[in-house]
Amino acid sequence: MKTKRLFPILLLILFSGCNKNEIEVFDHPFIHIMYEGASSITVSSKATVLKEYNIYLSSKPLSQNLIVDYEVVVGDGLQEGVDFEMITQGNSLTFLPGIYEMPVRIKWLPNTLDPSKDNSLIIRITGNNLGFTIGLPGPDHNQTELVITKIE
Repeated sequence: MKTKRLFPILLLILFSGCNKNEIEVFDHPFIHIMYEGASSITVSSKATVLKEYNIYLSSKPLSQNLIVDYEVVVGDGLQEGVDFEMITQGNSLTFLPGIYEMPVRIKWLPNTLDPSKDNSLIIRITGNNLGFTIGLPGPDHNQTELVITKIE
């Protein structure tokens, strides 16, 4: 008899905590840039090397192209053609449906640095045609830009 009374109570307790809306799925599309998980990296002033710095898309599969605009800000200690060459031309990348990362390619050239100057290059995401969040979601918008500092 006790078993018959306890069974409905047990079912009520088990299923009263279940709510199909309990877990909120994170589904906010965003675009960010990083290199091996970092937002700030260095490159040797003695290196001759071609590097790819990827801009990443985090979203559900898209049915249309995403155009991401970016700018390259060069410090006063670096000079294009002397310290580096921009291999990727223009200031936008087009993500076709199914593509989730696109590279900005830079060839670094060996050159002596002036340590009193700003020897950095910043790749900064500035916008996109679909209104996606730039940088990681949250108030800080981390990974909006990648700072590359050329060092001796």
